[in-house]
Amino acid sequence: MTGGLTRRTSIALGAAGLGLAATGCATARGADTGWAIGPLLHQDDFTDGLSQWSVERERGGTVEARAGQMDIDTPAGASVWFRSELRGPVMIEYDAVAVAEGGPNDQVSDLNAFWMASDPGAPAGTPPRQRSGAFADYDDLLTYYVGQGGNRNTTTRMRRYVGVVSERPILPEHDLSDPSTLLVPNARQRIRLIAAGPQIEYWRDGLRLFSMIDPRPYTRGWFAVRTTANHLRISRFRIHALRLAGSA
Repeated sequence: MTGGLTRRTSIALGAAGLGLAATGCATARGADTGWAIGPLLHQDDFTDGLSQWSVERERGGTVEARAGQMDIDTPAGASVWFRSELRGPVMIEYDAVAVAEGGPNDQVSDLNAFWMASDPGAPAGTPPRQRSGAFADYDDLLTYYVGQGGNRNTTTRMRRYVGVVSERPILPEHDLSDPSTLLVPNARQRIRLIAAGPQIEYWRDGLRLFSMIDPRPYTRGWFAVRTTANHLRISRFRIHALRLAGSA
């Protein structure tokens, strides 16, 4: 794993100038490097189907757009890929709810994501090949991954996949179990993913849960919402470019 260096930096995002620190942990602060929110690149309010998405399901379940949300209700693994390739620096944001309404898959677990994902076995610039939806089938990706509320809502983890089957490296400081990092049933939370050169971060409701400096960053690739045996609702999906503060 190469993303756990302790060099400090930060990026300022939004009108409030929110500082995002980058170290091997989620608490340090550093100097402003001048990044800010740039143009809106993509959005989906899920009012016109799922034409921007590609669904991979391990076994049954449903993925559908309704009432301005993407509803993922699955008894096994599912990955829902945004069809457009992303090129950094970018910020991905969306609202997410882990549903607990008595349904058969309402387990409150595994609000997960891949971002800047590419497939070393596919031609350059093409999406990752179609997979089964089973979690192990994604081991050979080059990607960043966060599993929030994994293992039946007992862990929250960040990984940098290195394209090798059965290898999903993780730093000790990226393996969390504090209740504050887990999922709350039926609570809407705002997720923010950052890929700004070596600066890689995961935020929940304005709090940074993970940060790393990656000296060999993944600067282009695809994004997916990932879950297993669970029921999620995703809404207000947005992707913004990041730009240097003060630039046109």
